[in-house]
Amino acid sequence: MMRRTIFSIVLCLGMASAVLAQDKPKEFDFKTSDGVRIHYYVLGSKGTPVVLVHGYTGSALGNWFDNGIAPELAKNHVVVALDCRNHGKSDKPQLNGPGKAEDVVELMDHLKIQRAHVHGYSMGGAITAQLLTMIPDRMITAAFGGSGIVEADPDWQAKVPADKQGRDPAEDTLSHNLRIRHATDNGMTREEAEKLAAAPPAARPAAAAPRPPLQIDLTKLDIPMLAINGEYDRPLAKTHRLWREVKDFTNVILPGKSHLTAIVNGNMPRLYVDSLVAFVNAHDPKP
Repeated sequence: MMRRTIFSIVLCLGMASAVLAQDKPKEFDFKTSDGVRIHYYVLGSKGTPVVLVHGYTGSALGNWFDNGIAPELAKNHVVVALDCRNHGKSDKPQLNGPGKAEDVVELMDHLKIQRAHVHGYSMGGAITAQLLTMIPDRMITAAFGGSGIVEADPDWQAKVPADKQGRDPAEDTLSHNLRIRHATDNGMTREEAEKLAAAPPAARPAAAAPRPPLQIDLTKLDIPMLAINGEYDRPLAKTHRLWREVKDFTNVILPGKSHLTAIVNGNMPRLYVDSLVAFVNAHDPKP
């Protein structure tokens, strides 16, 4: 039987605590087959692995640890979160380049992880979708944050209900701060980074090139999937196809949130972490 669940709660409490000392992860590095050093974090000592993949210009610490997501998951799971190539503490062979799905596979191989829950945000969601085409047999669940899998068929694209228009007022400040942090991660001084972040979009370095449309038949996959998106982050466009084709799909919409305010510490609603933890716990393999 197909199960599709939609949550949309009007009032959500903000999540506002810093990561406690006992929640600090261990840090490691490994080299990929093409020689790129990938930095990653491990938190938790028992339970099924959960692999977390952050968003473009972000980092594992900012996307998963500062906001408390990784510590909550680590109560019952072994959490593995990488800094994608070109991000965070990993090597940056391509200035402003994206992450790479193959690095996630090689990290799982390196750690001898046979099967795991996988959750990615934004770019990490696109990588999660790629992994569905590469290693579906190694994915217990696939969870998308700030992302999903859009309709590829023009006829279905025309049938997607219109998304709500608007923007969380805090979004612009968070976007500005993220550009500064990414620039300093790539070797700029703070002064240079602030000047770049204040420049008009046309004067900034080019972002990662868009990925080609994903070729995948979701109806053939027996993998539970989750999507968590802000109300102002095109949630219907990102999840309509998942709702249509995935056998076990849970859709969570965060009221009043945009792309960054859905995930950044101090802005992320408690609904995000509670929904993700509940989903992962509910789909853990039975002993």
